Amino acid sequence: MANAIEKLNTIAITDIEKVNTLTDDNIEKLNTLEFTGVTDAHTLISTHDIASLGASASIDITSGIDSTYDVYEFHFTNIHPETGGEYFQFQVNAAGGSGFNETMTTTYFRAVHNESDSSATVLYDSGHDQAEGTAYQRIATWVGADNDEHMSGVLTLYAPSSTTYVKHFTARMVYNQHSDYAFDGYIAGYINTTSAIDEISFMFSTDNIDAGVIKMYGLATS
Repeated sequence: MANAIEKLNTIAITDIEKVNTLTDDNIEKLNTLEFTGVTDAHTLISTHDIASLGASASIDITSGIDSTYDVYEFHFTNIHPETGGEYFQFQVNAAGGSGFNETMTTTYFRAVHNESDSSATVLYDSGHDQAEGTAYQRIATWVGADNDEHMSGVLTLYAPSSTTYVKHFTARMVYNQHSDYAFDGYIAGYINTTSAIDEISFMFSTDNIDAGVIKMYGLATS
């Protein structure tokens, strides 16, 4: 036992001395150490800032969706309608198509809670899904238009350039409902075409997009 204690008392004295004599230059190198091989998979393709574009009935992205990436993400930040109670929605065009009216089958699930804490619920919302519909798909409902109200979230489109499979999408949205509710929306579905998708459109149901930013990213394939 005494032998073990003696070993502990004398262990690694040289290591302690090395730490005590560590130079400022070496410390700086440790602080600025770069981890090679760890990179962000997201590549920013385009930015659509409504503040610079001006209020628009829709934001149509008609370039940049191709076979370069297998997954595309659309990030929404502080999307604000001109009037309250609007639905924010999207549609797409197949290559060579027009009109933003591709056939979709979708689901819409949401959680809500109001500011007065008098109402809270989680439910499947059948009023906002589609079964082989060609309308714009709602991804946020009753978005508020007060100065501090808006919508943010991410829409993900999978393998839009495939000519074998239908095109899946998911959306996760959070927004202020015009009657002072917090909404957390989960929307998903598929665009029922095996043609490549190369255009996408975003708009409110009846009013202009008054403010906010939409960014389109491509995700690295490996």
